Amino acid sequence: MTISKRGFLALACAATLAAAPIHAFAADWQPRKPIDFVIMAGAGGGADQIARFIQSVAEKKGLTRRPLVPNNKGGGSGAEALIHLTTVNDPDHTILVTLNSFFTTPIRQENLGIDIMTFTPVAMMGVDPFVLWVHKDSGITTVDQFVETAKSMNGEYVMGGTGSGQEDSIVIAYMSDAFGIDVKYIPYDGGGAVAKDLAGKQIMATVNNPAEAKGFYEAGDFVPLLAFSDERMAAYPDVPTIKELGHDFSYYNQRAVVGAPGMSDEAAAYYRDLFTQIYESEEWQGYLASESLSPLWMNAEEQATYWTKQVETHRKLLAALGG
Repeated sequence: MTISKRGFLALACAATLAAAPIHAFAADWQPRKPIDFVIMAGAGGGADQIARFIQSVAEKKGLTRRPLVPNNKGGGSGAEALIHLTTVNDPDHTILVTLNSFFTTPIRQENLGIDIMTFTPVAMMGVDPFVLWVHKDSGITTVDQFVETAKSMNGEYVMGGTGSGQEDSIVIAYMSDAFGIDVKYIPYDGGGAVAKDLAGKQIMATVNNPAEAKGFYEAGDFVPLLAFSDERMAAYPDVPTIKELGHDFSYYNQRAVVGAPGMSDEAAAYYRDLFTQIYESEEWQGYLASESLSPLWMNAEEQATYWTKQVETHRKLLAALGG
């Protein structure tokens, strides 16, 4: 689809970074079988990478007697995953790694009948900024060159992103409006596929999260042009933020774990304790730093409040987008 929407709302989705968590009380409940660790995106993207890293930390430290089994369900902009969680027979053994599509997909697809407030808060593990990337062979090294090139192509400049009407397309739509450009947008099931197609020059630019583009950046294939964070990122000190260019906007992808609706209090307490331990581990704190994620911890009550605010914010963003 072609994205250009005048008057797109400059709403920031950044949250105040919180202090380290306090340990939850260990629950007597223990999993009796492997845990269905659902990922609401395809293989290779940020959510998938995080889920598999978390799995490795839990296994390495022997934190759970039954394994976390990653299960990619990225279809329908995450609708497949949301439906799966609401229809499982055993909610105590089903948890979900979420993106912001946790908020946007139920808004855009009301026929799903998904109410995210029925899900079980478990852990907010951090938030992930967005970065504008181009291929080195494009010759583009600045935002001005990117804008000039896109304008010269009169709507034929091709960008890719995860899903339609969710995180990547929201960022691209805001940027398109801010800089007065029209682009063609191609939706994918996950950020890994998006990054691979930029590497293969099937598309011309992306707004991948840093972890999704890191390997290609380190190989010298990708050039970062612009960050959609509140401040410049330590890993990319020379990359300006869109705020520096005069646009009051920042946008982050939530990296959270939630339980299925109907999960027992005992199972919820178990998972909250498990993910508190993972969050506080040297491995996870190192992952946050190496992958340019911002630490953000919330307890269950804070998460529920956060969800309410994010639904309201994304309703406004999607209305401005025309979605």
